Amino acid sequence: MIDIDPNNTGLPGIAQLGVIVGAVMTIGLVLAVLALIVAAIVWGFGANSSNPHLASRGKLGVLVACGAAIICGAAVTLINFFWSVGQTV
Repeated sequence: MIDIDPNNTGLPGIAQLGVIVGAVMTIGLVLAVLALIVAAIVWGFGANSSNPHLASRGKLGVLVACGAAIICGAAVTLINFFWSVGQTV
């Protein structure tokens, strides 16, 4: 039987890699907010100019931006959940 767990001290730079991943998550959340603002503007412009194509693209953009924010925010929790599921297999 083999029992191997993640090792935080096995390679040099692991702590710095965690800091980099956290910074990338922050950038992803900031970009999701920016995308949400732009998509909401497009949606409003399309609705007020009687352009249904532009309004629907804005709605889709809002949904995509919200989905990206959910994935960025829940990334660590999702990985931990599937790690624990994988350990039970």
